[in-house]
Amino acid sequence: MKQVKVGIIGCGNISSIYLKNLKLFKSVDLVAVSDIDLKRAEAKAAEFGIFRALSPEKMLKDKEIKIIVNLTVPKVHKEVAMAAIRAGKSVYNEKPLAITREDGKKIITSAKKKGVLVGCAPDTFMGAGLQTVRRIIDSGEIGRPVAATAFLMGAGPEGWHPNPEFFYQKGGGPLFDMGPYYITALVNLIGPVKRVTSSAQISFKERIKGSEPKKGKRIKVEVPTHVAGVLDFKAGAVGTIIVSFDVKAAGLPRMEIYCEKGTISVPDPNTFNGPVKIKRSNKGEWEDIALTYGYSDNSRGLGVADMAYALMSGRKHRASGELAFHVLDVMQSLHEASEKGKHIMLSTTCAKPEAMVKGLKAFELEK
Repeated sequence: MKQVKVGIIGCGNISSIYLKNLKLFKSVDLVAVSDIDLKRAEAKAAEFGIFRALSPEKMLKDKEIKIIVNLTVPKVHKEVAMAAIRAGKSVYNEKPLAITREDGKKIITSAKKKGVLVGCAPDTFMGAGLQTVRRIIDSGEIGRPVAATAFLMGAGPEGWHPNPEFFYQKGGGPLFDMGPYYITALVNLIGPVKRVTSSAQISFKERIKGSEPKKGKRIKVEVPTHVAGVLDFKAGAVGTIIVSFDVKAAGLPRMEIYCEKGTISVPDPNTFNGPVKIKRSNKGEWEDIALTYGYSDNSRGLGVADMAYALMSGRKHRASGELAFHVLDVMQSLHEASEKGKHIMLSTTCAKPEAMVKGLKAFELEK
């Protein structure tokens, strides 16, 4: 089959899994890596057998490369995405799409004018676990969703991440870092959000780096590190979400969907796997549900491969800019709702992404 030539800009912590997987997807020809530190790009190219390590400027000038995978830190997502779009290339951003609603809108509108595509992580909602939950909901076997909960309760990444500073700068925090997994999963399962409210705070003004290099360095916190929000979905369900970097221990579930005839225990949306469980209202015990879709391993890059198929066929891709822009709007609105002490009506919407196809072969998106 035909392949779309792809280049990666940004060779940080997350790049390794993309490099590993994108070399395997049938729709992708990964031809180059790039970083502002060319030595880091050269090291990744050597590690993963990539033919070329380029400066960002040279990559953007390469006419054969049609998709740029933007794995830079959040505060430059917009800058790099816009440069790719101006160069006539489709772009797939690591989450979040951008750090403000205004920047996200510029990316989307500029891409439409240029005739290129925008995609964005996370693509975990395309994996076996969340697609199995999607099938249960779409089938109507336990009725429509009436409520949902989503919890990310942790102590923050400064204890293990080699460069954790950006997690506490604008565009970071638990909501913008981990919120995309949870909110994207909820939109995939229930549909778009119409209104939000929240309370948010910075619990600790400084964080202390716990890993090398620069262990013991103090990090100034610029963004809320504990956010408790309420999401009103257009379909009628009400969701509760709490995301925190301030919790030392918790026993809450990751996600649950409460339907008319039972409850679904949803797997961690930061993974592609299960478990999936149902507690039906007419039965006493939780029921383990077998995963009915492919991509149960860590398949980051799946959204890029799906976008490559979309470029070749003209069909819509699932981890789309439209979906990511709506998720960005939800996140910024949650922060604004706390700041203003009121409900915020969403200015965006999106369609639920198309469900995945059953029975796909490894590293393929279409039968």
